[in-house]
Amino acid sequence: MRKSTHTGEYAALRDHLASLRSAAGLSQRQLAAKLNVPHSWVAKVESGERRLDLIEFAWFSRACGQDPANAARDFFKAARQPRKASTPNGGRQ
Repeated sequence: MRKSTHTGEYAALRDHLASLRSAAGLSQRQLAAKLNVPHSWVAKVESGERRLDLIEFAWFSRACGQDPANAARDFFKAARQPRKASTPNGGRQ
């Protein structure tokens, strides 16, 4: 089995976490303060340098004002949707 951190699914999870934070109107520093962690912790989680476990996912979600179960459900629902392929020039002809 390959490491999950090197998959498209994990990249999508990192994007989802950053979206949760952004939707909550929080900077990385503000979220870090709510979680009582260094701001670099949030940056490393969102960049994939630091792996997030299930409990930390719940803390992250709650700090962003989201129920962890709903946040996970929304992630998996979106993960089942096919991603649009990137095209040169942003899809413009």
